[in-house]
Amino acid sequence: MLQTSLTHILSKEDLAKTIKEHKNVMVCCGRMGPMCIPVYRVMQEIQPAYPHVAFRDMEFDIPDAVAIKSLPECSDFRGLPFTVYYKNGKVVKATSSVQTKEQVTAILDEHFAGNAS
Repeated sequence: MLQTSLTHILSKEDLAKTIKEHKNVMVCCGRMGPMCIPVYRVMQEIQPAYPHVAFRDMEFDIPDAVAIKSLPECSDFRGLPFTVYYKNGKVVKATSSVQTKEQVTAILDEHFAGNAS
């Protein structure tokens, strides 16, 4: 299990339920490695400023992470983590590798601004 204070997604079913229950979702699928930890930290830091976004993590090495890994938007990704942004159940953005606070908030502001869950 990932060592973050984020809510963990533990299965494909859990992912589907999260996407169904929340209008805006950010999922970071990774490991506790040098490229992933900074993204988890950003998510934990900005979470209070984005109460209308469900911030979640998912362990990259569990079998059910195929739900993220097999997304067409992630097909060319080579670096961890895979970060996927869902709005109304659809992928609106996906990134790989380390992301800065500025990069993450720019995506959140572009796709989820003013949208309560």
